[in-house]
Amino acid sequence: MTPSERYQLINQTIRQHNLQRMTRYLCKLACVSASGYYRWRTAEEVRQLREDADQHDFRLIKEHFDALRGKAGALVIKMRIERVDGIIMNHKKIRRLMRKYNLTATIRRANPYRKMAKATQQHQTCPNLLNRRFDQGEPEKVLLTDITYMHYGNGQCAYLSVVKDGTTKQILAHYLSSSLELSLVERTLENLLERLDGNIHPDAILHPDQGMHYTHPKFRLLVRKAGFKQSMSRKGNCWDNASMESFFGHMKDDLDYKECQTIQELRDQIDDYITYYNSGRYQWSLKKMTPDEFRSHLLTA
Repeated sequence: MTPSERYQLINQTIRQHNLQRMTRYLCKLACVSASGYYRWRTAEEVRQLREDADQHDFRLIKEHFDALRGKAGALVIKMRIERVDGIIMNHKKIRRLMRKYNLTATIRRANPYRKMAKATQQHQTCPNLLNRRFDQGEPEKVLLTDITYMHYGNGQCAYLSVVKDGTTKQILAHYLSSSLELSLVERTLENLLERLDGNIHPDAILHPDQGMHYTHPKFRLLVRKAGFKQSMSRKGNCWDNASMESFFGHMKDDLDYKECQTIQELRDQIDDYITYYNSGRYQWSLKKMTPDEFRSHLLTA
């Protein structure tokens, strides 16, 4: 039992039984000093004011925590409070209050890097041009891409292909399919080119892993014709495309995609999430801006 808890017990005993001239005796029984008890009691009003302030701040924290379905930590909540309510609250204070009131965020656990199919003799890999330098300070220069599996409904499986800007973290293109055929990445590339509308960075790099889709001669030809250099992660090294793995992990944590019954329902969920991710999800590493805001910031800086 802490000294504060012992002071509280002494105080409750005195009030409950209306004891007089028993303070020193009770302090001796509780193995605390009488002077310490009197200092603690004098500060009771200050403690109550602090407790009231904590409860007020916690209600605001809980409001944003619930809005994000319990899947936000202190930094995300801090950014939302600043942007939505215009209130500056230290992230250390938010963490303290979350611990105090037992508010625990659902933390995403890292998934082991999935093994990719071995490339055939026709499939050629590319050198890693990035070496994990995903952010090169220019929008749409480094484009990361990958595919993830999404199980939904009654044992059904869909495949999501995504292109992410390494600098702004914007999701620039995506395509969801019930098939793992080559058309999955071809359609994603088409969506990317439509999004860029011919404004290809002269040094643009498209960086996937060494999956069979990305080493396929047809896809590599399409990439070259589009004007991209192609870079690839080293085999079996998840850190070389960690930014994409991070996005997929957060997305799967935030979505209730397993409850979807049809692929159209899943597609709608993903479309809504990517819109939110680009324009409504504040990120600490982007100077507390959303990806869309950070792109505008870079272009006007």
